[in-house]
Amino acid sequence: MSEHRKIFHVLISAYACEPHKGSEPGVGWNIAKEMAKHCKVWVLTRANNQESIDQEIDANPIENIHFVFYDLPIFFLKLKRGQIGLQLYYYFWQIGSYFVARKLHQSVKFDLAHHVTFVKYWAPSLMALLPIPFLWGPVGGGESTPKPFTQEFSRYGQIYERFRDWAKWFSEKDPLVRLTAQRSRISLSTTPETAQCLTRLGASRVEILTQCGIGKTELENFAHSDRLTQNNIIFLSIGNLLHLKGFHLSLKAFKMTKLKQAEYWIIGDGPERHRLQDLVHTLDITRQVHFLGRLSHRDTLSKINSCDILLHPSLHESGGGVCVEAMAAGIPVICLDEGGPGSLVTPAVGIKIPILHPHQVIKDMSEAMVDLVQFPEHRLRLGQQGKEYVTRQLTWEKKGHLIFHYYCQMTDSHLRPYSQLTSPSHASNSFPCNQYLSHLNR
Repeated sequence: MSEHRKIFHVLISAYACEPHKGSEPGVGWNIAKEMAKHCKVWVLTRANNQESIDQEIDANPIENIHFVFYDLPIFFLKLKRGQIGLQLYYYFWQIGSYFVARKLHQSVKFDLAHHVTFVKYWAPSLMALLPIPFLWGPVGGGESTPKPFTQEFSRYGQIYERFRDWAKWFSEKDPLVRLTAQRSRISLSTTPETAQCLTRLGASRVEILTQCGIGKTELENFAHSDRLTQNNIIFLSIGNLLHLKGFHLSLKAFKMTKLKQAEYWIIGDGPERHRLQDLVHTLDITRQVHFLGRLSHRDTLSKINSCDILLHPSLHESGGGVCVEAMAAGIPVICLDEGGPGSLVTPAVGIKIPILHPHQVIKDMSEAMVDLVQFPEHRLRLGQQGKEYVTRQLTWEKKGHLIFHYYCQMTDSHLRPYSQLTSPSHASNSFPCNQYLSHLNR
């Protein structure tokens, strides 16, 4: 870096932030790590994440990044039971973390604040109340399951979907949520559905940016063997075994293919596992379907590298990180044309199934699966184009450059010279949090 380069001092709010994780913890960690290449970053996150972050920083030091670990008083942990309890805890965590951030701002004088996780638009980020430009997102959550599909859910799944729709409606009336949208200089949305919600809340500028990415090092580790065989095809699905993941649809589609030599691996665990296993038994495909349980991120990537086609039948999802990882391995994707996966996957890299009715989805998905098995050259071409697409557009490095571009657009602050990056006045550990750690390594 040039000694005359100027640099932002940025506060990142990332409730979920852990290295070597997928989903939201991976989003929080990777965005924070990438922005430290462009700015001097403070990451406000949960104390629960400290151990894994400390271990990673000790093994692989990162320049220009500080972590501030904050949790609510211990009696609030009683709230954190189940999805409803987690959302309540998160709401109160946002309130408490604001006071930590406000005191921290008095010491550091941030140029801007950026909320990264949780990635849902219907919960407020009180970082928006700081007297500095605020970037919100990428956030999602505007997607909903089409009504015809809820009829096949378990009773719990139906109740969950009703509660989620009610929670979204109620949250949009929350003045703190509306204030977050209205005070954001730029709001980043993961999907068009969420973009409409953000506009409705009063966000003045909304841009579409997927929350998903992949590191260059991780990309280089994929070495998929381009198998052209029509025999011993392995289909793979990854995700928590929840009603909204739509695995009951992909299992029925797999049965309909009548591909006797194919296998279907499912990675993940959750409350729907027994129901899905009963369905597999009813469909008489127990010999071909394998539930692999919950695996580490490293082992999951290894399984991706061993399969031929990714099935991702999620009924509402803002992200689609497993689709990115499959494409990075040269694996074509079959997904539903909805939410994050529907925005990520193009006809050049996979097959998107219109989401109109359960019977139609099962039939169309089955036909897509058979097509990719019967025409291996087409399967190979989609995989190769997917890998090129990810390399060109979806690396975390690329995302870091895009977000930094937004930083530059949204602030007219006078930036500090790069020579001040490690000056004593800004490297002090005397910040208002007992578990504050500085990992600046120069």
